[in-house]
Amino acid sequence: MNIRPEIKDIEQSIIDWRRDFHQFPELAFDEHRTSKIIGEALKGMGLAPKMNVGKTGVTADLKFGDGPTIALRADMDALPMQETSGLEFSSKHEGVMHACGHDGHMAMLLGAAKVLTRNGNGFKGTVRFIFQPAEEGGGGARYMIEDGCLENVDEIYGIHVWNYQPVGEVGIKDGPVLAAADMFDIKIKGIGGHGAAPQGTVDAIVVSSHLVQALQTIVSRNTNPLESTVVTIGKITGGNNFNIIADEVVLVGTARSYTEENRTLIKTRMAEIIDGVAKTFGAEISFNYVDGYPPTINHLEPSNKVLKAAKKVVGEKAGMPYLSMGGEDFSYYLQKVPGCFFFVGSAPNDQELFETPHHCSHFTLDERALLVGPSIYLNLVDDILGTVE
Repeated sequence: MNIRPEIKDIEQSIIDWRRDFHQFPELAFDEHRTSKIIGEALKGMGLAPKMNVGKTGVTADLKFGDGPTIALRADMDALPMQETSGLEFSSKHEGVMHACGHDGHMAMLLGAAKVLTRNGNGFKGTVRFIFQPAEEGGGGARYMIEDGCLENVDEIYGIHVWNYQPVGEVGIKDGPVLAAADMFDIKIKGIGGHGAAPQGTVDAIVVSSHLVQALQTIVSRNTNPLESTVVTIGKITGGNNFNIIADEVVLVGTARSYTEENRTLIKTRMAEIIDGVAKTFGAEISFNYVDGYPPTINHLEPSNKVLKAAKKVVGEKAGMPYLSMGGEDFSYYLQKVPGCFFFVGSAPNDQELFETPHHCSHFTLDERALLVGPSIYLNLVDDILGTVE
């Protein structure tokens, strides 16, 4: 790997930032200590950070004169989980941990900022550093946008450390890279009765069984098999005892898709199937569908710029990412301005690939990845702001 020497020089600072954030994780919109540490670090670099952007976010502009403005974003929040990693720098906050790598994202962006504030000669334009709260379900990107974080921004870039790829690989592609992440709940109301006398009842458990099976045909028979979609029932609640016919069952689940067209199709077909099953069995079924984050869809030209910048660091190991049906609120930025969200391989080198997935209580990452990300950021800035005519 061709790690930028300027990044190599501050390796310990980047690691120290990551480990500090890891020890003191904070949940969505509660990132008060985190934002304070970031603000102080940016001030120490000679920047003038804006605090409380998008509630608890931080932004700062590094200006090199007239030219385009590119934004670099890191998310800040942790997850409501008890850490079991056994790391020396494990979470000191009970029931909260950085189990997705956001501690690394912040450290990488601070590292890039530290180098750029020292070495900006010859650039024309502005780099905006965006530290965003509440990616984990809180939709912090929307609040950042409402508070103006994209004003005058021409392009935006973001990194996710990726334990589904080893260190030295960087996943980049244009088009969809993460899915729309929607939620739904379905309440089935039947007519209960004695388990030995089903006549005259409407068994909500039987209805739910047929409905779960029918909903799976949306993916297998309604969507294009070359376009990934998911409909998952993650929770079923209902019934009272072995000899009682249930009068109510609640289903809770998620739907995932890479395009708005399939997102609409899934929602429409779910409503049609639910209506049909309700009529078939004489049940009452209510359906509540909640749009989550939209699909994360990268733009072609910015993706090509990232690919060029990444190849200078990892060579031909920059390319197709290990794709996921997870969701990301970086998608809101990409709906507003061109950009690219890409993945830096970070799987621990002493473990099997996939042994330490994101959102597990023993999550950790290979800290060598923390030098790959900011090296790519520096190459991007060189290529974009150093070539303005």
